[in-house]
Amino acid sequence: MPRSRFHSILASLALLFACAVAHASGTRDYAKPLLPSGPDPWVVQRDGVYYYTSTSGDRIELRKTRDLTQLAQAEPVVVWRKHAQGPASTSIWAPELHFVQGKWYLYFTAAEAGHDDDAHRHVFVLENASSDPTRGEWVERGMLKTHHSGIDGTVFEHGGRRYFVYSAYVGDHSDLVIAPMSNPWTLGSPQVDIAWPTYAWEMQGGRKILEGPEFLQGPDGKVFLSYSASACWSDDYALGLLQADGDADLLDPASWRKSPRPVFASSPQHHVYAPGHNGFFKGTDGRDWIIYHANGGPDWKCTPRRAPRIQPIGWRADGSPDFGVPGAPPHEP
Repeated sequence: MPRSRFHSILASLALLFACAVAHASGTRDYAKPLLPSGPDPWVVQRDGVYYYTSTSGDRIELRKTRDLTQLAQAEPVVVWRKHAQGPASTSIWAPELHFVQGKWYLYFTAAEAGHDDDAHRHVFVLENASSDPTRGEWVERGMLKTHHSGIDGTVFEHGGRRYFVYSAYVGDHSDLVIAPMSNPWTLGSPQVDIAWPTYAWEMQGGRKILEGPEFLQGPDGKVFLSYSASACWSDDYALGLLQADGDADLLDPASWRKSPRPVFASSPQHHVYAPGHNGFFKGTDGRDWIIYHANGGPDWKCTPRRAPRIQPIGWRADGSPDFGVPGAPPHEP
């Protein structure tokens, strides 16, 4: 056999072996998007099924799958469309699906046609009593009565209480405001501003922005809120992190401590730029994961080219999350 052909066969066998090892160990390219497009992605897992949604413009779509790596094969189901006029008639953004008190709820941002500006953006909620959120009837529960106009509402439960957090337009900046909830569509008092832009990395792209707040429970009881900082059209768009003790009063701004540096930022070496507007979810194995959107190249701005990516989260000895580097997750335990 010619030496060149022998080397070619060896190289092919080595490649096949490497692929087999990667498959057996469950490794994957975490820099690879789940879908070609998917700004503001969200995933929730219930009873072994993953439900996915993201910003689709004039509607809200859900996909369901038992294997997130096969999300592209899951057929999207349109569960709601924007109104022709009035509130919730344009710029349908950032849907989040939550299972609360035996029902499904979709929280989303929308504006009014003809008034697509910061002053007319609010958070709305839909309700569905079906066990499968891709089926059944979605009932409109209306606009949440926030003190400020704002976007990116999320909900979470901690210490027997349910909370709502959103990105509020306050003057020339966007702050994170928290409020207790009396039910899944009604806010209680007080509504408290707990974080605002204070660092240069939160003010890139010509805006002072904290948006996309998301709750994460630490293994030792600490409470974390991630957020996306700076303008989404900037490559400096990145995740920041707030932390509170598990027994703290979450409605007291003094309970929250902000990381002085981004905890998840652009990774040119992995071709991941402007990572942000994330969510957290539990895998079927009980592990914590992050889903986020990012661009695949520099200066791609804030367009539908933002695509969803996932990777597992690690936990440090002090109980804080280790998000790793976008495209390169923490070492397996």
